[in-house]
Amino acid sequence: MTGKYKKLKEDYDRLEKQYSREVAKNLDLQFEYDNLKADYASDKNQRAEIERLHENTRRLKHDMKNHILVAVSYLNNGEVEQSKNYLSQVLDNLNKTYSYIQTGNSVMNYIINSKLEKAHNMGIKFKAEIENLPFDKMGSVDFSSLLSNILDNAVEAAIKAKEKFIYIAILRKRGYDTILVKNKIDFSVLETNPELLSDKNNNEQHGYGIKQIKTIAEKYEGIVDIYEEDNMFCTNVMIPS
Repeated sequence: MTGKYKKLKEDYDRLEKQYSREVAKNLDLQFEYDNLKADYASDKNQRAEIERLHENTRRLKHDMKNHILVAVSYLNNGEVEQSKNYLSQVLDNLNKTYSYIQTGNSVMNYIINSKLEKAHNMGIKFKAEIENLPFDKMGSVDFSSLLSNILDNAVEAAIKAKEKFIYIAILRKRGYDTILVKNKIDFSVLETNPELLSDKNNNEQHGYGIKQIKTIAEKYEGIVDIYEEDNMFCTNVMIPS
């Protein structure tokens, strides 16, 4: 009886270990599957958004040919003022049209263009200096979350300022891939909320997403520097190249 019990216990322990290994393996597979699924969905959305922006650009080029022909016809008829007025209307429409930014990084393309198009439609002006950086040491989901949170914070804050402006610089400096985003502010955020506490029910709090930005940066041994200068709130994230 004792021998039989011992044999049953050994079989039970062996099967339990095997079961535990299979469960762990399945959890790893599930995690990998979920990540691939998220990457696929993100890539699919990016491609659709990029194609839409490219189509807008192609349509704009086609329309410009027609606009030039109309302006020339006015000039051929000696109607200079009509030509000037027509071209002025065309320029006004162009200023309302968002121009697609090409970075060479498909994830960056999607995030920057979707966020800046939103900013453009909200009347926020912006300036961008962007190098073709792969950020290949970061997972695409982490990079997407990092850049999205930084830009979302800037857009949400800029729309409340009298001067609606955002500056974006994505450059390689001193061995770091850096993301620097600045937005105009009417008062010091760091003086009124030095801890940058998050409060989803209070849109005046600039700190929404800051915690996630810091968590992702730390994961890749990066640095987050938050400061203010020239009436601008600045978020500078540096990831080792």
